[in-house]
Amino acid sequence: MVNREDIEKLLTELPVSVQLVAAAKTRTADEILQAIDAGIKIVGENYLQDAEKVYPVVGKRVRWHFIGHLQRNKVKKVVQIFDMIETVDNADVAAEIDKRCEQLDMVMPVLIEINSGRERQKSGVFPEEAESLIVKLSSFKHIRIEGLMTMGPRFGEPESSRPYFIETRRIYEKLSKSQIPGVEMRYLSMGMSNSYKIALEEGANMVRLGTRIFGERSYEKG
Repeated sequence: MVNREDIEKLLTELPVSVQLVAAAKTRTADEILQAIDAGIKIVGENYLQDAEKVYPVVGKRVRWHFIGHLQRNKVKKVVQIFDMIETVDNADVAAEIDKRCEQLDMVMPVLIEINSGRERQKSGVFPEEAESLIVKLSSFKHIRIEGLMTMGPRFGEPESSRPYFIETRRIYEKLSKSQIPGVEMRYLSMGMSNSYKIALEEGANMVRLGTRIFGERSYEKG
């Protein structure tokens, strides 16, 4: 059960410059609608199949952000539902987004996912490769790079996230000064339920909270 008072309190505590993404992985349409009723304006989904279940009910009451690992074969449907993709990390997926959005005569705002921990098993571009990737993607006409996203460690002490957030913020600041044509550093998406306060201290202006909004999940997907 979504606690309306908790969400309203959270929204008043966050700085007005910070966008709150409700991470709705495994949540029902009813739970999402309750969160919207409490003031949530952006919903994030990790999986296309989850979005396809709830979107017909929820629709455009909110903006939709794709916040999971995006496979190329899912892009065609993803661009039909989502208003932003936060997890672009390679040229092949970006080219597919560009192609599908051209067919729909639209431009998709995207964030570049930074693998700030340089973990081979995780998605995201390594920090030292971020600028060259962004320069490469800036030529696409139907995507618009609007910032960076990083995960940081999901569990453990919140303070352990700080070095990951600091590194990503430094890349963000450098790119902001680079003035790459067609690229605007507007959003720095960092921090989840256990680490968002640290992320805010390190400059995040977008946070992705699931448990803090919806409570503990009854089960997890792989």
